[in-house]
Amino acid sequence: MSVVVGYIPNEYGEAALTEALTEAQRRGTGLVVVNTSRGDSLVDKKYVGEQGRRELEERLSAAPVEVELRQSIGTDVAQEILEVVREVAAEALVIGIRHRSQVGKMLMGSVATQLLMEAPCPVVAVKP
Repeated sequence: MSVVVGYIPNEYGEAALTEALTEAQRRGTGLVVVNTSRGDSLVDKKYVGEQGRRELEERLSAAPVEVELRQSIGTDVAQEILEVVREVAAEALVIGIRHRSQVGKMLMGSVATQLLMEAPCPVVAVKP
């Protein structure tokens, strides 16, 4: 069993990663860091590139828990994360969230909302 964290390279992803490391250490388990993209644009700022992956792996090598970094490109970011959660029988899922207006919630589906509703384990939602 592990803690899974949905990671994007920004302040929300960093807050989630920090909390996930704490949660994994508290639970005495490993951490699976998931970075995924829909792959629908040439440059996705939420997807960690090759250089960013090396830097992230270097940072995570000093973590007090065993860490695995997974990256994927799929059609649905939430489903990609949920697949990992199920695969590793996650004890918890950690995600970063941001404030959205009511109209913003109505016009666009929220990955965070889908993860909160469909995850088969407890979800820890954090803000920077």
